[in-house]
Amino acid sequence: MLRILKTFLHAGFAASLAVLSLQAAAQAYPSRPVTLVIPWQAGGIPDTQLRLLARLAAPHLGQPIVVENKPGGVGTMAPAAVAANSKPDGYTITQLTTAVLRMPHMMKVSYDFKKDFTYIGGLSAFRFGVVVRNDSPLKTWQDFVAYAKANPGQLTYTTFGTNSVLHLTMERIAAATGIKLRHVPSRGNAENNAAVLGGHVMASADGSAWAPFVDSGQFRLLVTWGDKRSKRWPNVPTLKEVGIDIVESTPFGLIGPAGMDPAVVDKIYGAFRKAMHEPEHMKLMAQYDMDLFELGPADFRKWAFEEEVRIGEVVRRFAEKDTK
Repeated sequence: MLRILKTFLHAGFAASLAVLSLQAAAQAYPSRPVTLVIPWQAGGIPDTQLRLLARLAAPHLGQPIVVENKPGGVGTMAPAAVAANSKPDGYTITQLTTAVLRMPHMMKVSYDFKKDFTYIGGLSAFRFGVVVRNDSPLKTWQDFVAYAKANPGQLTYTTFGTNSVLHLTMERIAAATGIKLRHVPSRGNAENNAAVLGGHVMASADGSAWAPFVDSGQFRLLVTWGDKRSKRWPNVPTLKEVGIDIVESTPFGLIGPAGMDPAVVDKIYGAFRKAMHEPEHMKLMAQYDMDLFELGPADFRKWAFEEEVRIGEVVRRFAEKDTK
């Protein structure tokens, strides 16, 4: 009996030491730079925003945040790599967009979004819309639809990838209006803008990376996809206002490998939450008419699980099934 008691006490002592060790590690975190893996090419709006947030969050965290670009898989390569290869110690984090939730519905992926990630928190959401070059004969969204109806499959548009949220939403729009469009995928925001400027495509469906070109008069914004009109471009109608019952954006946030200490998660998100509200970031948000998506770890995880269900229904109806 005494031997059993000693064994029990020893096990309890060992468990207590382990808990204290984890608590000490969380208190000491971070003791070295943190790496933020960005799932996009350098230079686009997602990259620009995340780099800015990393720089602004670093003083609040107490260590530099080093940025590493790992594009591919329409934003899923970096999260997959972090889930598979990084320790859950808080020193490697990445971005989660809806692509991470969408791709498992279309192909075999190496991650399980429910099991392989720690959800750190939400950051913001993009403004989506359709633009054409300013000298385009398509002056309004009604012109866009009329041209597509008169010329089936001839109206070309670009997005940053086949089966991206932008591509799938354009397919939903086409189905709702009875038109047929021709999709020309690109590798990111810069290529989308260049394709429209160069006359290689007639339109771009994208996040507000087109904002500077709209402001300069080089692009015309035909329609936005939010629930309400844009504050920056209040004369531009929403899809709902032109008779298409679709609202779409891409909220995003931060994730890390599964198993991160909640205290470490709180420290990371606390630093980024402060960065989100700093004037320099709010100025960038206003420039591109973006919205905050401020969700703590539990709420961000809950949102992701619910959003995956909605996305699955869209994919089953509109995605191209020959993706490899």
